[in-house]
Amino acid sequence: MKRRPQDFDPLTRDRFLAGALVPAAVYVQAQRFRAWYRARVAELFGEVDVLLAPTTPCPAPRIGQDRIVLDGVEVMVRPNLGVYTQPLSFIGLPVLSVPVVRPGAMPLGVQLVGAPFREAHVLRVGALLEAKGVAAAVVSA
Repeated sequence: MKRRPQDFDPLTRDRFLAGALVPAAVYVQAQRFRAWYRARVAELFGEVDVLLAPTTPCPAPRIGQDRIVLDGVEVMVRPNLGVYTQPLSFIGLPVLSVPVVRPGAMPLGVQLVGAPFREAHVLRVGALLEAKGVAAAVVSA
């Protein structure tokens, strides 16, 4: 980032800069929480192979759309689309987001979440959803 900051999207660059300003004590505390949280979530996989959860809080926004309405409130797209993915992605689980087909409407995203090192389970469920016509890689609305 020091030598070629222009290579980064301005909003991504701002996130990197904000992260660099986090005090070490806060970072260490966050890593402890991350380990604790990862262990709690891992317990779920003693009973299930794959979790199904929403990917986003709304149907897919159009490319270039910068605002959405959530619960009657207009909010910025970028900081609000990851509210359901961030609690899982930051603990390093295999996750596959698939668009659920909705004829005449934008797709709804669901994420398939697997246990650590169980990517095959996640991909198998994704392939099954695609084979059944529930999910599709190419969607037109």
